[in-house]
Amino acid sequence: MFCTFSAPLAVADNYTKEFLVDADFSGQDLTDSSFTKANLRGANLSHTNLQGVSFFGANLEAANLEGADLRFATLDSARLVDADLTNAVLEGAFAFNTKFNRATIDGADFTDVLMRQDMQEQLCDVAKGVNPITGRATRDTLECF
Repeated sequence: MFCTFSAPLAVADNYTKEFLVDADFSGQDLTDSSFTKANLRGANLSHTNLQGVSFFGANLEAANLEGADLRFATLDSARLVDADLTNAVLEGAFAFNTKFNRATIDGADFTDVLMRQDMQEQLCDVAKGVNPITGRATRDTLECF
């Protein structure tokens, strides 16, 4: 099933527990929307404004979040396994218990992201690049040593 949302969506939409596998939200402004426990496996959220969005417990496996603005988003207990976070800005996001296994994080900005130390260490093993928006190195924002 492939969902396409071509019309602009209203700000602060509620997609809680929705089945949105392979949905296309690319380039949209979804500020403060809720995707709590939604299934977004394979969804395209590239270059999307996701500031303040709740992805609590959401499945974002293999989702495209390239260039997404995730500042102050709630990613707690979300599954971002195999997700593409290339050049995404996650500054101030809450990501405790978030699974980033095998995620692509080249150029992602994790400044002030709250996450478990073991996940931080796992991300440090693959961190590289500089975010084109903030100018910060991914390794620096993860406080890799």
